[in-house]
Amino acid sequence: MRPITRFFTLLLLLITPLPLLAKDIPTDIVVRAKAKDAKFIGTSIGGAMVRIREADSGRILAEGLTRGSTGNTEIIMEKPHSRYGSITEGAAKFEATLDISEPVFLTVEVVAPYIKKQARVLAQTQTWLVPGKPIAGDGVVVEIPGMVVDLLSPQTHFYATADKGPFEIRANVVMMCGCPLTDGGLWDGSQLEVAAIVKKDGQAFKTLPLKMQETMNTFSTKLETSAPGVYEILVYAYDPKTGNTGVDRGSFIVK
Repeated sequence: MRPITRFFTLLLLLITPLPLLAKDIPTDIVVRAKAKDAKFIGTSIGGAMVRIREADSGRILAEGLTRGSTGNTEIIMEKPHSRYGSITEGAAKFEATLDISEPVFLTVEVVAPYIKKQARVLAQTQTWLVPGKPIAGDGVVVEIPGMVVDLLSPQTHFYATADKGPFEIRANVVMMCGCPLTDGGLWDGSQLEVAAIVKKDGQAFKTLPLKMQETMNTFSTKLETSAPGVYEILVYAYDPKTGNTGVDRGSFIVK
């Protein structure tokens, strides 16, 4: 190659820009947790834990709790919904900004309600996120099925003599967002099937329906027994219209 040719070739290489490295672009994503047949899971019940992962590697890109209110009851539960119509006015959310240079396939995990360990549900979905193309507004809405059931009585590992019976079985039941159950209300507790499955010394003993009480969210019944033993109690709440179900369990001892 002639010296002059080599010179121009080198000059061309020097003045030709190198390919630019892809630049990270901050891109927002909003995630909300909505209780089945109810409202959004927010601060009032401890929030929902959201984890956003890179689907292929499982690496966590962002995580945190949803914060905010359960939302507008009329908009969510009473009015018909139209396409593109938002139902999240004031509703709890988790918002993250991911710095990405190319489209990324995400797994969005939601564990809720986070502070109610016995009632927690893990639900998830997946979505693409493209640089500079936010998923905003209502965002990614993940439905959380179930109900929160708390067995209030008998207390865990309660000891009693047989002559102290009958023993009260008492439970508190709310929707996963904390929305209350009342007799004839929007969430009508009188239409739920709430019952206690009782075992004695590991064997089936009785199944007892629980009746709704005047105090909202409260269901109770009496367990008649004079036989000493270890009693296990599983209380469930079931909505025959939606299939929504919640459970709690405990045990006590009759001496």
